This record gives sequence, C-alpha cells and structure tokens, in this order.
Amino acid sequence: MALYCIGDIQGCDDAFERLLQTIDFSVSRDTLYVLGDLVNRGPKSAEVLRRCMQAGDAMRPLLGNHDLHLLAAAQGLRRQSKRDTLARVLNAPDRDALLHWLRQQPLARLHTNALGEKLLMVHAGVLPSWSAQDAMALSAEVESVLQSDEHTRFLQNMYGNQPDRWSAELQGDGRLRCVVNAFTRLRFCSAEGVMDFESAESADQAPEGLMPWFDVPGRLTAGTPMAFGHWSTLGHVNRPDLMAMDTGCVWGGCLSMMRIGERMGERELIQLQCPQAQIPGAKG
Repeated sequence: MALYCIGDIQGCDDAFERLLQTIDFSVSRDTLYVLGDLVNRGPKSAEVLRRCMQAGDAMRPLLGNHDLHLLAAAQGLRRQSKRDTLARVLNAPDRDALLHWLRQQPLARLHTNALGEKLLMVHAGVLPSWSAQDAMALSAEVESVLQSDEHTRFLQNMYGNQPDRWSAELQGDGRLRCVVNAFTRLRFCSAEGVMDFESAESADQAPEGLMPWFDVPGRLTAGTPMAFGHWSTLGHVNRPDLMAMDTGCVWGGCLSMMRIGERMGERELIQLQCPQAQIPGAKG
C-alpha cells in the first residue's frame, strides 16, 4: 500500500491519468489525497470528478475554491467567468451524481499513519489560532451544512471577504464564510490572523505587515505536518512540517504528487509537465 497526495488538478485529466499510470496507482492497494480544486480552468473537469468518484475510498478529495464555485454555479448562484470551463460538468448526463458526490467532500482531512503520525490537509491554509482538532471540527461544521437541505442557502451566502478574522463567537453565515475563506482562499495574513484576499504573489513578496499563513509565529498547527495546494506562485515547498503541492499544472507548469513512506518524513516527489490550458494573468 502506498500513500500519496496531489496538488490542484483543475480539470487536467489527461495529465492526471498519466501521472496515475506513472506510479501504477491501484484502487485496491493505494490511497491518494486530492488537495482541492479538482475542477475548472482545465478542459476535462467532468472526467476528473468521475475518476475520483469511481475510485471510491482510494481517492479522498477535499474541496477547494473552484470546487465550491462549481457547486454555486450549478445552482445559478454564481456567474461564470470567461476563464471558467465548467460546461463539461454542468451539461453532463451524470451531472446530478457528480455534483452530489462533490458536495459530500470535506474542507479538511487528517491522516494518521500506523506509527500515529498525523498529516493535516487543506486546500489553502489554516488560521494561526486553530489547532488541528479545531480545523477538523470547523470543517465538519461546513460539511454538515453543505450536505443538508440548507446547502443552497449556504452557497448563496458563502461569498464575501468579511469577517476577515476568526473569533469563536462568530455565528451563522459569517462563521461559515470565515471558515470557508481560510480553508480555500488563504495565502497571507497578519500576525494576528487577519486574512488578506488581494495578493496572490510568491511568499517573498508578502504585502507590508503580512506573511504567509504558515510562517505566523505561534501557529497552533505548527506541530502537525500539513499539505496544501492553491498557491501556484509559491511553487513546491517540502519541509518537515509543510508540503505545498500546487505547481501550476493548468498554467503549463507541473502536476505534482508526493509519495509518503512509512514515516511522514519519508517523501518522494513525482511530477509531470503539463500542457498550458490557461494564460496566467488573462482577464475574464
């Protein structure tokens, strides 16, 4: 049995298939965590969803901002941009099954290996005041609403930049929005955990007064190894406590996968160069 995690696929199913062939992935033997943004911008979002859905528990996705955007667009709650490539899902004969399956996925996952070592996985980031246990509990709050009859109302009220900081006293739509924004949009924040949603630059170009979420002093998840995607301009990062796995497949970069051994520190990076599906910085 082998354990893997993979960065943002974003509808690039041909590259995804080739990478699975490269590692000889077996649904009866292996486990793959998909770190969000399964869909959009690439040409074959429906195929990515089907591949993951048909793999059952062997492929364990979590939700990214583009996945939530698809769910909102499918409800007519969010206008698509010129860069969106969601029609292949929205017009698919198995559309309802694909969307229902996607709605069952969480915002965070926690893997524990045979040695008791843990790996916390999210799409974008976690706020510095959250422990790994907090992250899983807050993910479960959103998961419960997203899987309920209230999911349409949730998706309708999901968008917005406020509140931009966490408080345990938050309730209702504001609480859920703050959780979703941290898990699916976070790159930079202040030392106090105030989130920035404007900058998508690399880590060494942090706006004044801000820093990458994973470099905030005293971050409560610092003792738990983490893997995340979302931040293509950051590039691949592999340090004992952190794996950044979005290497810009859809922009003509690489699709990146990490094979993790018996110990969390035993890692092998596997990458596949991808054809460019979108031009970075293009409007629309």
